[in-house]
Amino acid sequence: MGRQKPLYYVLIIIVATGYGFIAFSIERWETRYLIPVYGILFMLYGWIIRDAQPGNVSFWLITALLFRMIFLFSLPTLSDDFYRFIWDGRLWNAGYHPFAELPSSYVQHGITGIDQALFSKLNSPEYFTIYPPISQFVFWLSVKISSQSILGSVIVMRIVMLFAEVGSFWVMHKLLRQFGLPSTNILIYALNPLVIIELTGNLHFEALVIFFVLLSVYLLLTNHWIGSALSLAAAVGAKLVPLIFIPALVGAMGVKKSIRFGAVTILFLLVLFFPLLDWQVFQSMSKSLGLYFNKFEFNASLYYLVREYGFWKYGYNIIQTAGWKLGLIAGILILLVSFRKGLTWNHLVNENTFPSLITKWMWSLSIYFLFTTILHPWYITTLLALSIFTTYRFPLVWTGLIFLSYAGYNQHGFQENLWLTTLEYLVVIGYLIFELKSKQAFAFLSKKNET
Repeated sequence: MGRQKPLYYVLIIIVATGYGFIAFSIERWETRYLIPVYGILFMLYGWIIRDAQPGNVSFWLITALLFRMIFLFSLPTLSDDFYRFIWDGRLWNAGYHPFAELPSSYVQHGITGIDQALFSKLNSPEYFTIYPPISQFVFWLSVKISSQSILGSVIVMRIVMLFAEVGSFWVMHKLLRQFGLPSTNILIYALNPLVIIELTGNLHFEALVIFFVLLSVYLLLTNHWIGSALSLAAAVGAKLVPLIFIPALVGAMGVKKSIRFGAVTILFLLVLFFPLLDWQVFQSMSKSLGLYFNKFEFNASLYYLVREYGFWKYGYNIIQTAGWKLGLIAGILILLVSFRKGLTWNHLVNENTFPSLITKWMWSLSIYFLFTTILHPWYITTLLALSIFTTYRFPLVWTGLIFLSYAGYNQHGFQENLWLTTLEYLVVIGYLIFELKSKQAFAFLSKKNET
C-alpha cells in the first residue's frame, strides 16, 4: 500500500467521528445535525476520491470496510425497516409463514418474540410483507443465531451485509481491471457515505443485490453462464428490482441463448420461491406491491408533476391511475433502451464491450427511478455501483442530494419538503443533461478531427 500522507489519517479520524455520530447519537428527525454531518462526510469523500491514486486503492478499501464496521453494534437510527425483518425472521423460526396473515393476526398467537412491543415498532403493520426469499433467509438466520435480542439479530444481518460488500469490492476490482478502467473508480462506490450509511448502517438489502448482479456479469464475462444465471436469480431473490435488467440481456443474447440462460434463471427462481409458492402468498404479496405503487409517495420526480396536474384538473390525488400508467411508460422506455441496436451477443462476449450492457442497466434503472412514485435514498446505491463502469457521474451527484429527503422527518412523522425535492431533481437532471451534452460535443469534435 505504501506510506500514506499524514493528512489521510486526519481525514479518516474526522470521517469516522461523523459516522459514529450517525450510528449512535443522531436520530432521523434531527435534521439540523444529520444534514450538516452528512454534508461534511460527502465533501471529504469527494476530496478523497479526487486525490486517490492507484497505489493507495487497497488502503482506502480497508478504510472503507472499517467505516462500515463502526455501525456494527448500533441499532439503525435512520430506518425502522429492520423491525419488520426481525418480525418475519421470528415467524419463520417459530414455524409460521410471514406471508400468510397480517402482522396483527400473529400478536395473539403467543409466538416467542412476536408481541405488542415489537408490533408497535413496525412501520407498515397493516400490510403483508413484500420481501423475497433470499432476504427472508437472512431474516431467519439472524433470529436463529440471536432469537431473543434485537441488537443480536441486527449484528448478524450486518455481518451478512459486510460480507456482501467485501464480495462487491472483489468483483468490482476484477471487472474494472478486465474493462481497462481506472482502479480508483471502485472508491466512488466503496467510500460513498450514502452506501455506507444505508447498506451497512441501515441494513438495506441492496448490498446483496449489488453483489449478485455484478457477480452475474463477471461470471458471464468468464463464460460461466450457469453461475451467472444463478447469481442473477439470487439478486432477484434479494429484491425484485433486478428483473428490469433481464430485457437488456435478452436483447444482447438473442433468442437461442436467452432461452438457455432464462431456463436456468427461472428454474433457480422456482427453487428459491418454492417456500412461497402458495396462492394465499401470491395474493398477499401482490396486494402489498399494489398498495406500494398505488398509495405510497416519497421523493418522486415526474409523478409529483403529474399529481399536481391531477389536483388542478380533477381536484384530488390521481395516484391510483397515474401510478400504473407511469409504470407502463417506464416499462416501454426500458424495453426500448434494452433492445436498442448496436449490442449483440457477439459484441457482448468481448470484454471491451461488456460495459455497454452495464450502461444499459444503468439507464434502465434511471428510467425506473424517474417514473416511480417512491424513491428512498438507498435505492440509488445500485445505480451508483453500475455507474463506476461508465463515464457518467450523475448518480454520484444524486447520492449527495437525495439525502436531503431526510429533512422531511420530524418527531411526529413525516412531511416532505417539496422545495428540497425540487432542488434535488433540478440539480441531478441538470447535471445529467450537462454530461449528455458534453459527450455529444466530444464525439462531434472527435469526428471533426478525424476528417
